[in-house]
Amino acid sequence: MKIFISIASYQDPLLLETLCSAYTNARFKDSLVFGVCEQADQGIDLDSIVFKDQIKYELLDPVMAKGPCWARGRIQQYYSDEEFFLQIDSHTIFKANWDHILIENYTWLENTQKDSFVISGYPREFKPNSDLTSFELDTSSKVTWGIALQEDKIFDDGHYSGQRAFPTDLTNPLKGYLIAAGFLFTRGVLVNEIPYDPKFYFHGEELSLALRLFTNQWDVIYIPEAPLFHFYTDVNNLPRKLHWDEEDEKNRIEKWTELDKKSKSRLTDLILNKLDEPFGLGNHRTIEDFGALIGVDMIQKKINNLDLATKSLSFKEITSGTLPYKEILLK
Repeated sequence: MKIFISIASYQDPLLLETLCSAYTNARFKDSLVFGVCEQADQGIDLDSIVFKDQIKYELLDPVMAKGPCWARGRIQQYYSDEEFFLQIDSHTIFKANWDHILIENYTWLENTQKDSFVISGYPREFKPNSDLTSFELDTSSKVTWGIALQEDKIFDDGHYSGQRAFPTDLTNPLKGYLIAAGFLFTRGVLVNEIPYDPKFYFHGEELSLALRLFTNQWDVIYIPEAPLFHFYTDVNNLPRKLHWDEEDEKNRIEKWTELDKKSKSRLTDLILNKLDEPFGLGNHRTIEDFGALIGVDMIQKKINNLDLATKSLSFKEITSGTLPYKEILLK
């Protein structure tokens, strides 16, 4: 039962830590297959990694880079029918037995759901020390976190809408509608059915994928205590370049501002159903249905229910009449 792990990295000093954390903390280490697109001046030393034969790796000059979606799309070319697919960012630390935990969650949820689904959400954070020898993991929150639209970013600069995470008062999985690109776990068939669109840049990545999932009759589910942690902010002792870094940007033919403009325009084309397969909307559910569920009119760019849009009151708690959710991790 193999897991393909997609990791896009841009000038990230934590990439090697992410790879080693995933491998070291997995219960079934031999079942992991890593797909890595590293965009850096100097790549990781692949030969120094004991599990290098499990890594499908591409190193690119950062001047060539066109954003995370472009990199994630390249990584999916390495996918080879592994049963499960996990997409993360290159600054992620894993809990012990994370693979077992995710598969147990997925299997339990599969028995409650009629449609295909992804497990997603913004993971809890971690903070590294300056020499990357230890990590402070935020394990304080035990509840399920959901994703809603960010009030001051709804239809910001066109159809693009920002997102935010917030805690609920529940410890069962919840069904929602928005995804986090830095944590996405599901069956590997997703790669073939809804492949990543490399023409998106950064803004629009998560909303576009959420719309494609929804209209193709895929659901989004959030779980409590997801077994991985994300580094959300740079600190003074761990700086890293971002894609729009001036030193890299000056050598690019196509600047990040133009990529961003094209990405937001492509999001509008998606919402207006102007994109062809395999990157367009599905025909199983409508974008109007999606908008009604989250309180906005995606086409007309109108907020119909601000509380619904920004607090996701439409979340649906998932339970089972057979095995209670809290029992699955005791197996």
